[in-house]
Amino acid sequence: MKISKEIKVAILVLSGILLFIFGFNYLKGQNILGSSRTFYAVYDNVEGLAASTPVTINGLPVGKVIEIGFKGDGSGKLLVKLLVDSEFQFSKNSKAELYETGLIGGKAIAIIPAFDGAENAINESYLDGGVKAGLSELVNQRLTPLQEKIEKMMHSADELLVNLNDVFDDNTKSNIKTSLGDLKTIISNFKETSKSIDVLVVSNKDKLDSTLSNVDNISSNLSKISDSIADANIGKTIKNLESTLQNFDKILIGLDKGDGTIGKLLKDEALYNNLQNASKEMEELLRDIKLNPVRYRRILSKKEIPYTKPESN
Repeated sequence: MKISKEIKVAILVLSGILLFIFGFNYLKGQNILGSSRTFYAVYDNVEGLAASTPVTINGLPVGKVIEIGFKGDGSGKLLVKLLVDSEFQFSKNSKAELYETGLIGGKAIAIIPAFDGAENAINESYLDGGVKAGLSELVNQRLTPLQEKIEKMMHSADELLVNLNDVFDDNTKSNIKTSLGDLKTIISNFKETSKSIDVLVVSNKDKLDSTLSNVDNISSNLSKISDSIADANIGKTIKNLESTLQNFDKILIGLDKGDGTIGKLLKDEALYNNLQNASKEMEELLRDIKLNPVRYRRILSKKEIPYTKPESN
């Protein structure tokens, strides 16, 4: 059967249209002949994310980002359209997590599949959007407190410098310079003194040697004396001394009780009174001898002298 020219033109036009549609979708990342699925996720911020960014599941690329735009409800949130070419099934409760691919590698989206027994995610469904903290964010989280501490430290250091400037005024600086000059003089004098000491030591070396030798002999003698003391029976001597002290203590106790002659002299009040009276009588006798020596001449003379009564005045 002969095909007319009009049919050929129609077939060619339809083929061109189909080829254009296929090529256009292919350039957009959509394969109309494959089993591609489209998902959506909403984010507050997608800085670093661009169209054609890979979409991964467990690190395996399974699609790409095909469109990024505002959600259109006035909230300012961003709607990201994802194209997944894999037939891998996951729950509708799975999560589309935005993460950093590296320090300078931009961002990508990883689908975190959920296997919770819920229905599988179907084409044109929404996935929960989330953001995984990247290295730069972690660094910022660590550096922010450190920056605050550094700022506080710098502020404290600035205050310290201001206080130091207030303390080290012209008068203080002058005093410090004077003190340093005096210290230099002291060090110079110390050097001269050390030189004099060196000369003195050198000139008296023989005497110092003799003195040290004498000290050595003295220490040796002391060592011998200490050995002699160590060899002596000090314990026996101490025991004898303790026994003597105990006997002396007994004697004192006996004296206190009035035992013995000395104890009776110390404790017998009658004997004390008799001695006191005898002392008084002896004192009167001596006084009478001085006043009336004639009365006692017969006693003191070798010859017997008759007693004569003294004349009364």
